[in-house]
Amino acid sequence: MNTECKPEQLEFQSLGRREVMGRFDGGRITSDGGGLLLREVDRHIGLLDRLAACFTDHRNPESIEHSVRDLVAQRVYGLALGYEDLNDHDDLRKDSTLALLVGKRDLTGEQRVRKQDRGNPLAASSTLNRLELGLPESATSDRYKRIAADSDAMDRLLVDLFLESYRKPPQEIWLDLDATDDPLHGQQEGRFFHGYYRCYCYLPLYIFSGEHLLCARLRTADKDASSGSVDELQRIVGQIRARWPKTRIIIRADAGFCRDAIMAWCEANDVGYVLGLARNKRLQRALSKEMEAARLACECTGEAARCFRDFRYRTRKSWSCERRVIGKAEYLPGKANPRFVVTSLSSNEADAQSLYEERYCARGEMENRIKEQQLGLFADRTSSATLRANQLRLYFSSFAYVLLHGLRRLGLTGTAFAKAQSTTIRLKLLKIGARLRLTARKVWLSFSEAYPYASDIAQILANLKQHPAWSPPR
Repeated sequence: MNTECKPEQLEFQSLGRREVMGRFDGGRITSDGGGLLLREVDRHIGLLDRLAACFTDHRNPESIEHSVRDLVAQRVYGLALGYEDLNDHDDLRKDSTLALLVGKRDLTGEQRVRKQDRGNPLAASSTLNRLELGLPESATSDRYKRIAADSDAMDRLLVDLFLESYRKPPQEIWLDLDATDDPLHGQQEGRFFHGYYRCYCYLPLYIFSGEHLLCARLRTADKDASSGSVDELQRIVGQIRARWPKTRIIIRADAGFCRDAIMAWCEANDVGYVLGLARNKRLQRALSKEMEAARLACECTGEAARCFRDFRYRTRKSWSCERRVIGKAEYLPGKANPRFVVTSLSSNEADAQSLYEERYCARGEMENRIKEQQLGLFADRTSSATLRANQLRLYFSSFAYVLLHGLRRLGLTGTAFAKAQSTTIRLKLLKIGARLRLTARKVWLSFSEAYPYASDIAQILANLKQHPAWSPPR
């Protein structure tokens, strides 16, 4: 049975005649010294100030020790640094380095009002939990849950951060849509069994443009994979075009999003699309000659062979018009593998093979970004009782992803970590042991002399300082 006690002294295997002993008496030592890089990133993109502005605080100002900005920053930094649970903050509230990231002036917590809080500069899990539980309709009168989140404002902020990452409008952008499973292990609101994933889960919708996250919408699993896509596209495309009216927008997704409502909306709003198309007997008959040619080529060489066909196609009932379809006739050793996509792009813009191999298949990169957020930034920690609270947890994970992507985009260029995923960035650049010392005029962090990436940290900090600090528009 595990105990929760912290022994005063630890005894390890001896070294020759010397005993090897350990104590938790090192003072202000942190394992997250590299987190200061994230603070520098936030200075340049202004994420946390704007995210805090998405909350309305109805608490009594005279009774507040932790502002909404402090609470939001503590939560987002915690996720970025690998602390996925609120319970972690019952110990992290003592961490002076995390308090430094958040922006607390009292890094030791010795100036706290209540005696029992002294020595803890940050908020405990119970205070952070109130961020998730406040409701706009009741926050003004509730005794404890008096902080309400504005989800529409957070949606807009994700797109604004994407737009601001470009110095000038691009000629063309691709929006990738995908759904994934978020398994549930309790009795959360909106819990449904999904036949494909074979578990009780949520079915969040993600929209990325390259590595930029534009939408993370939590949905119940009793819906179609494409449910709500038109509403999200209408919102996002409208916001993009208000800033970039001449930029061409093309969406890309698998067959789960090949719905007439989505394609018709794109056609009516001058948005291109390249979507996977589920095969059926009619489509396979249309590709029969190419499949036979691929089979013969595969049998002759013993290797995979593929041919393509470009043709017009319309379903008998579900499509409102005829559309261009690309068929990939692929034959693997011992196995036929036909695939289809439907597109609004003309043959002058892309021939059949390049459209499938270079444009449609590129959507697979989005799956890596979803895995990065779910596995590395804990987007699947949706254990709160209500759907609204779990959506807010997904928002916090999303903004933690944006913060780490900002570090990758602004700071890691020219280093060995330029293409590193969040878990690698955290392990090698953020999880740095350091001793923190406070003097009258300075805060000192002393890092290990044996740290192997010291030159990379210096280069990253130099890269970040090349970018101007964010300032609110006037």
